[in-house]
Amino acid sequence: MQQTENKSLLGLSKNQIATAVAVLFHTIGLLGILYFDKDFFIKTTPLNLLLMFALIIYTQKDKNFHFWIFVLVAFTTGIVVELVGTHTGLLFGNYKYGVVLGPTIKNVPWVIGINWFVVIYCCGISMKMLLKKITTSIDADVTTQRPILKTLSVIIDGATVAVVFDWLMEPVAIQLGYWKWAGDIPVFNYACWFLVSIVLLLFFHFLKFDKENKFAVDLLLIQAMFFLLLRTFL
Repeated sequence: MQQTENKSLLGLSKNQIATAVAVLFHTIGLLGILYFDKDFFIKTTPLNLLLMFALIIYTQKDKNFHFWIFVLVAFTTGIVVELVGTHTGLLFGNYKYGVVLGPTIKNVPWVIGINWFVVIYCCGISMKMLLKKITTSIDADVTTQRPILKTLSVIIDGATVAVVFDWLMEPVAIQLGYWKWAGDIPVFNYACWFLVSIVLLLFFHFLKFDKENKFAVDLLLIQAMFFLLLRTFL
């Protein structure tokens, strides 16, 4: 019964299907931006983000109340910090969004809230699964005595990965017209990313929902490769 539930008619798991779809759409987007109609494919970014969000929901096991609370917290926090950032400059720096990311809430595209959820979720899941893999090879007595280290690893390391992802994405996002800065990208932007990521990863860590999703790890790698290739060849 379990095998039937986890496999499609083609004999593929949900994670395999979702990863294949993510690779396909990111590859099409990459080739389209680099070699075909750049403007058209840039405008499909909101649809791509929504599709990745849908694939996360599709692959997330046991979507309980705590999971949806995290989705809401990540989305709302993402929108709020971006509103503060774009209207006051007190967070991230002096920047504003372009028009290619679709409908806005006071000049902040609402898909940015989705993006905050996707990035933090993928970073948190990746750190959780990596930590689990590492600790399985360590004496159980050692790992159970230091739960604080597990918590710090997920939150601090996850926030660091989120900042690295933003660093990778920033120059590409500017070239694609997602947003623009009044001058160079400030270090303050990355400091704020780190702090906001820590807050969201605290919620991620302490809310009780299933945190094992291989697709989230795959998606983080796929998106990182997507922006790395664009950063190299655009």
